[in-house]
Formats: sequence, C-alpha cells, structure tokens
Amino acid sequence: MTISSPVNGTQRRFNELCTHGGGQGGGPARTRVQALLAESGRALTAVGHREITEHLGHYADHNPWHVCFAVGLCWGRLARLDLDFTGAAVRLIENWNDEDLRLARRFHYERGPNPIEESLRGGHILFGRVVLPSTLPEHLDRYRRAQDRWLGPIISTERPRFIGSWNATAMFMIALFSDIALAAQLTTPVVMLPPGGPIFNALSILHRTHVLSRAPSGSELDDEAFEPGAIYENNALFEEIHRGYTGWNLLDVHSGLYMLGTRLADSDNWF
Repeated sequence: MTISSPVNGTQRRFNELCTHGGGQGGGPARTRVQALLAESGRALTAVGHREITEHLGHYADHNPWHVCFAVGLCWGRLARLDLDFTGAAVRLIENWNDEDLRLARRFHYERGPNPIEESLRGGHILFGRVVLPSTLPEHLDRYRRAQDRWLGPIISTERPRFIGSWNATAMFMIALFSDIALAAQLTTPVVMLPPGGPIFNALSILHRTHVLSRAPSGSELDDEAFEPGAIYENNALFEEIHRGYTGWNLLDVHSGLYMLGTRLADSDNWF
C-alpha cells in the first residue's frame, strides 16, 4: 500500500502511516492521514500565497485573472515560475504577439514549449469570449458565478486545445491563494479546484489505501482530453477528505494532495 520511491516528507510520512495501519482494510488511520494532509497543505498554501502575492503586486496594472492564469500554468508544471514568464504570458493574453510568445516558450519544462503556447493561446481565446469581474472577488459565491461563466465555453464543443481540467480551473485555485482569509471559508466545493495531475495521483493513492470510498474520475494527464464530470466528481472527493477534521479548508486539502501525489523531487524543498 505504500508509495514507491517517495520524493518528499509528506510521502515518507504517509508510508509510515501505512505501515502502522489502524484504518479500513488495513490502510492508514484516516484521522492521521487528514492531520498529515492538513499540515502539508497549509504549508504549501502559504507558499502559493507568497508567490501569487508577488506576481499580482509586480503586475498590478494588468488584469489579475490573467496573472492568475499564467501562474496556474506554472503550478501545472507547464512553465517555470518566473516574473518574466508571467509578464510575457499576461501580454500574450491581452494582445497575441510573436515577441512575447518567443519569450514565454523559453520557460518550458520537460514537456517542451508547445504546451505553453497552446495553453496561452487557449487563454487568449477564452478571455476574448468571457467577461470576468475587473477585480478578484471578495466572496465565494461571486467566485462561483465567475467560474460558471468561465466554464461555459470550455464545456461546449468550442473548447480551445490544451484547456483541459487543469487549465480550466487552476486560475481559480491561484486566485484563492491570494486571499487566505477567504479561502478559509471554502469548506464545501463552491469553487472547483483542479482535479488532474498530482491531485489525481493522490486521490488514487488514498482510494487504494482505503481512505477514500471511491476512485477518482478522469486521468492524471491534462492535455486535449477533457471530462467535465471529473472536475465535479473529484471536488466531491476533496470534501470527503475534509470531512470530520477541523482547522483546514478545501484549498488546504488540495495542497496536501498535491504534496502526496507529486513525483517531483524538488517538492522536498518547497517548504
């Protein structure tokens, strides 16, 4: 039941919990898993808060949603987090041009520059279709209304390429990082958070170890394939993980799952 070749402290501690057992089907004790995810999640949420606060401050004269979209690509391991990347990405979303595209493509990881270009092209198209509030909302219900508008054309047949479940929702996760007090109120899935990538992997681990009642929907990859139902079904699993343990919220749940499911060795030094 343990994680093979754990890459960070969260995963090593999870393996220890699996060894001790005490949970359903011989898996780890649920409350101890929740405590581990809460501790790791709060720490990673604090990292997210620092990062987006810096980028929003540096690009305060630009649309904050554009900044959050750009940083969301970095959290999806599509681009390296850097103020210069964010600047190029924001300018591309506002006004597509070859110079900023060349700059943005330089910040790629192992998947190459094309996912960056396709994701930003999709963002440019979507922001041309969807009108969001001029400032980030101060209430969760306004976030939900903004997300409903954003998801409308994504769920339709006209969805841009590379706007899968991660790129469709990561912008809202990053925006919530900017307001920790508001994020603390997210105890039910009012705002949808990304369900793929390391999150899907972590949910699969928790199901395999009998912490979750069912397996996640969708897949770990998030390119052109898109299953809208996976967003809602996996966010319901976030709520299941949160239930019965106090002092955290669904953004912390999500961050804890990120630490549990990532395969990046660098994650051992994220906080």
